[in-house]
Amino acid sequence: MTHTRRLILFPIVHTPEDLGGLASAVAQARPTAMDRQRHNQALAEVWGRIEQAAAALPVMTTGWRVYQDGLPVCGQEAAIVDDLAASGSRNHRLVKRLVNRGAALMGTESAELLVEEYQLQKQLLEQVGEDASGIAEETRRLAAEILLRRDHFIAQRIDQTLAPGETGILFLGLVHDLESHLAADIQVEYPAGRAQRTGV
Repeated sequence: MTHTRRLILFPIVHTPEDLGGLASAVAQARPTAMDRQRHNQALAEVWGRIEQAAAALPVMTTGWRVYQDGLPVCGQEAAIVDDLAASGSRNHRLVKRLVNRGAALMGTESAELLVEEYQLQKQLLEQVGEDASGIAEETRRLAAEILLRRDHFIAQRIDQTLAPGETGILFLGLVHDLESHLAADIQVEYPAGRAQRTGV
């Protein structure tokens, strides 16, 4: 039996169903119907590739764990995934399918950091178009700091829960830069391709 720890990483673009209270503000950043149509088409293509690659994984009832961007360590992980899947999230429907095939669902993030980031992102979206560039710049700096702390927490969580010989599946937004935080013995694979980091 191999003692290597594998992490299968799917870079994702969040859909409106994943964004909750931020969805309408994010949608307003794409003001024209053409912008929205292009974005929706790109989302559909990205998720089609991810779903196809995930379906091909040989998931079994032991040795597989699934980690999800934005899913706090809270004891209510399955209920959160169920709710978001029911609301139409392709991401969380896919997580449910992997869990149904035998993967263990893992709380992935710090609830406190997620609340901090949500509040900051809301402020940042409210400041768009305002003549408050100094305030917006400070908010962006704080958001970058929180993102760094989130990446560190996610990497630590994976390190603490992924045992030798196990495989983790991680769905992680494009803004993250996780690999530099991961333990050296975790081998990272990108079956759906390695996307460029972005603010999307």
